[in-house]
Amino acid sequence: MNHQTLTDRMAISLSFLCTLHCLALPVLLAVVPSLTALSLDDEAFHLWMLAAVVPISGFALAVGYRTHNSYQVLAIGSLGLLVMILAALLGHDWLGDAGEKILTVLGASVIALAHYLNQRLCREQDCRCHE
Repeated sequence: MNHQTLTDRMAISLSFLCTLHCLALPVLLAVVPSLTALSLDDEAFHLWMLAAVVPISGFALAVGYRTHNSYQVLAIGSLGLLVMILAALLGHDWLGDAGEKILTVLGASVIALAHYLNQRLCREQDCRCHE
């Protein structure tokens, strides 16, 4: 597996993890209250996730752009990253809890879409970077 394949898949997985965190964590905390000891709802968790998502997605988008010359994929991925950064920085203080979750899920979904499109371009162009 090459770098492009690995980073696209990691970026999609991290986007899924962000979405799962936002949507499933409140339910998990209600069902298993002892999970509150893990501080998964802490703002630091969001910043750590962002610290993982931005470089991995950025690298995969840059390599994908260099390989496929698709401004659309680069723009979609950049928009998703911007939305996630805004959600993490503005947080629930400015947006409220629901607003933060909506922005995070939206950003993560847009990032995952960009990486999916990147993978699809590889298959269509038969550039063999996703075998």
